[in-house]
Amino acid sequence: MPDLALPISDQTLARADLETLLAGRTAALTFERCDFDDADLSRLDLRDCVFIRCSAAGTSFARAQLSETRWQSCRMGRADFGLADLTDSRFNACDLNNTNWNRSLLASSAFDGVKLTGATFSDVRTLGLSLRDSLLVGADLRGVGFRKQTLVGIDFSSADLAGCDFREAIFQGGSLAEANLRQAKFEGADLRQVTLGSMTVDQVASFRRATISQEQAAMLAVSMGMLVA
Repeated sequence: MPDLALPISDQTLARADLETLLAGRTAALTFERCDFDDADLSRLDLRDCVFIRCSAAGTSFARAQLSETRWQSCRMGRADFGLADLTDSRFNACDLNNTNWNRSLLASSAFDGVKLTGATFSDVRTLGLSLRDSLLVGADLRGVGFRKQTLVGIDFSSADLAGCDFREAIFQGGSLAEANLRQAKFEGADLRQVTLGSMTVDQVASFRRATISQEQAAMLAVSMGMLVA
């Protein structure tokens, strides 16, 4: 990443303001406590920019160039990242509830301690995606690949995980309770530390050749009406 310029702080910035700043930059821009709420920032080249404690609720970053951006403690509910390039981006302790990531590029992106409740991830490209200690309650993650990943503290409760690839993944904490697991793949996955919740016979079938604990096996049996002696 290039050397950082002096931070731009405590400003409300519209698209025209950003275009002027980007046209004249000689180094990566850092924004602190800036307000981008509901702005149309689609298609802008924001590569390498740093956002610290900024607000971008309802903001459109559709088709924007966001590779190697850094986002720390930002409030971005309902933001649109559809078709954006987020390669090597980093989100830490951000509110990303109800955001749209449809068809975005999330190669080697990292989310740590973020809230993604109700977020939508349709047709995303996720090679090298990292998730840690994050909420994805009710998120739409259909078809997303997590193969061989270590998933630490991820709450997938009530999420749509249909067709997701969790083969050989390791779950360290977190929850799959009430998630839609239709056609999800868990072969070789280690599920011993994740909360499974109650499940139907069809849902349990998704865990074929996955590893669960004896306690989890007993709880699943009870949830399906079986008596454990």
